[in-house]
Amino acid sequence: MTDISTETRSVVIEKEIPFPAERIWRALTQPHLIEEWLMKSDFKPVVDHRFNFNADWGSVDCRVLEVEPNKTLAYTWDAYGLETIVTWTLTPTNAGTHLRMEQSGFKPDQRQAYGGARSGWPQFFEKLERVLVRVE
Repeated sequence: MTDISTETRSVVIEKEIPFPAERIWRALTQPHLIEEWLMKSDFKPVVDHRFNFNADWGSVDCRVLEVEPNKTLAYTWDAYGLETIVTWTLTPTNAGTHLRMEQSGFKPDQRQAYGGARSGWPQFFEKLERVLVRVE
């Protein structure tokens, strides 16, 4: 029998983006660009760096877990009792880059946060793509 209290869910967004991984990496790691598509932050792509995302509704406490330039970026995402991990994976393709984002660790009693992430991340992806059009 499975103990449902320990099961977690993830939000996964995957998209083929017609830009090289290096350009996407810049938009994922440079604070002035992150602010344009996600939130204001004091992010640095350095393992164990603690940073915050700030919005009018509050802030998210984060810590960088993994950095592999142009390939993988992972950080914690802690806010209002939610403790998840966001992992970005960039895979070069013939048409550009396959971008995968997974926010993992939603507990069964965090339905509202899970629903918010499921509806929010696609909007952030749209904003990210608009930023990428003009980033060199």
